[in-house]
Amino acid sequence: MHVTLIVNPVASSVTRRALVVIKKAISADHDLTVEETTRKGQAIRLAHGAARGGADVVVALGGDGTINEVVNGVLDDDCMVAPLPGGSTNVFARAVGYPNDAVEATAVLLEALAARSERPASVGLANGRAFLFHVGVGFDAEVVDRVEQRGHLKRYMGHPYFMAMTVATWLRPLSGRRPSFSVRTADGRRIDKALLTIALNTTPYTYLGATPLHLAPEASLSSPLSMAVLTSLSPRMVPILIAATRRATGLADRRGAHHWADVTEATVTGGEAFHYQLDGEALDPVTELRLEHRPEAIRLVVPVGEPAAPAA
Repeated sequence: MHVTLIVNPVASSVTRRALVVIKKAISADHDLTVEETTRKGQAIRLAHGAARGGADVVVALGGDGTINEVVNGVLDDDCMVAPLPGGSTNVFARAVGYPNDAVEATAVLLEALAARSERPASVGLANGRAFLFHVGVGFDAEVVDRVEQRGHLKRYMGHPYFMAMTVATWLRPLSGRRPSFSVRTADGRRIDKALLTIALNTTPYTYLGATPLHLAPEASLSSPLSMAVLTSLSPRMVPILIAATRRATGLADRRGAHHWADVTEATVTGGEAFHYQLDGEALDPVTELRLEHRPEAIRLVVPVGEPAAPAA
């Protein structure tokens, strides 16, 4: 099998020693090509070239941003994709069943390739760009933007840095105020003056250490999108969000909080530009974001015995 390994060498947990082990393990059984990225967005082009060049599977070694770029590169091509965890959180790789260690995950990947363990998986689209696990608008995206402004601290401090930036953003928004926006779905559901919305293609929303945080446990790679919308960020929302991560049904519909399932299309619009992030990557502010669900968009290599849609 022809395998192309696309590596982000500056991802949080990618080391040269681990890379040597991974390359040796994969090349023992497969025809391996290795490509390293040097700038943001390059993995899209490398993955597209690999797919058009005859690769059977394109493997992303890096964080969630790297596997996102790889998927965007092969979206219209018939080759398999697989994630190897190399970032600080690795939400997608862990959500589909891979260990959170790149070398251990490589052994699981090789077992999956030998067994041809692949599944069709959906993606979400945000203004035409694919996302694998979620896209966040408003407060959530401002936190990611603030973290990315000091990426070196993210690499060395990890989750405590994310938590510190969450508190800092809650106390002082990036622009000095919180722009609101409207969220509406194709089937008529609508919320005005939202401050945060998250569209999920799978669960969990993220991990806090080893603990998965589920806002919409029904979200899966074989069903339409789910959405969580907040119209309040007051302190009273904190226990509601904590409870959501512990409830079997996720975020409860109540004053200031809304939980929608089975969303095939949605539009987020604002009177002024708002921040959004896609699979943990901050993107330029927009005044409109069009969200779509695209079923069976990719062929995903999953660990042997794992379902196409990970259970909560």
